Amino acid sequence: MLQSPLYEIAEACSRVWPDRPALNDVLQEKLELVPNCKYLYVLNTEAVQISDNISRDGVISNDYGRDRSQRPYMSEVVPSSGFLLSDTYISLRAHRPSLTAIQLVRDSDGKAQGFVGADFDLRDLPLTRELYEEPCYWRQIKGDPSIRGTVFHQSRVDSDMDKQLDTVLSVLEELMTKHGVYHVILHFSSSRAIIWQMEDPYRYRLLDIDSLIDPDICLAYPHQAYSREAAVPAGQIHEVLEAFRQLRFMDETFYLRSGTLNIFNGLVGLTFSCDGSHYIPYDEFLDKEHAFWSMQVAN
Repeated sequence: MLQSPLYEIAEACSRVWPDRPALNDVLQEKLELVPNCKYLYVLNTEAVQISDNISRDGVISNDYGRDRSQRPYMSEVVPSSGFLLSDTYISLRAHRPSLTAIQLVRDSDGKAQGFVGADFDLRDLPLTRELYEEPCYWRQIKGDPSIRGTVFHQSRVDSDMDKQLDTVLSVLEELMTKHGVYHVILHFSSSRAIIWQMEDPYRYRLLDIDSLIDPDICLAYPHQAYSREAAVPAGQIHEVLEAFRQLRFMDETFYLRSGTLNIFNGLVGLTFSCDGSHYIPYDEFLDKEHAFWSMQVAN
């Protein structure tokens, strides 16, 4: 889509080099050859701009004489073909994800004269790959080193949630299996939960301990059949929540601070007292013995 049009533009620019008005005329005439281009311009071999910016809205003269030598697209090595499509970077002025195509300009003797540059705003580009999907494999992420360094100087203190965990877990299981809650973050130490509900997926609800120990909270959310698209079977939500309980009380030094479950991507999230976090498929999580987690967290 870009290499052939930019080569054609570079050939035309070489014939009028380095006349600024003539270069502008060439870029204006050829702009339509470069789909989705935001700005088209010409640089000399020192990466100083010797044309104006040419856009769909006309000529923009602000960047004439601009030194682009330190921009990301000029820091990459141009291949022998003379064409380079840069990695994505954040634009200097609009602060938006962008990329730039560069084409080397040569004279009739093959000597480098400069470059044609074409800037693109990622917002203007068509989607060229499948929608990103969250990887479904176990990942471990280390947290704040200062917390890990002092973990042996702390011990678990029973929170209000710990003291009434039977009721809390029963309420959450009911919300997830019968009332359309598909994502929950359970914060044990601060005795709160954050939930997302399928009928209103763009807003989260913060449930304090008073709500979590009151089964009447279920009446606030309409009855909804468990989704057929869920990766986690409804019958195993109870097992996951019970596993959270066991990790919460597994040790007075190393213990679960928060647990997360999303029924659609099938991932369990765990954050421990040492601030280390794990993201793991629910079935793999349920297969692990709790002695395994004691060893993982301690290491």
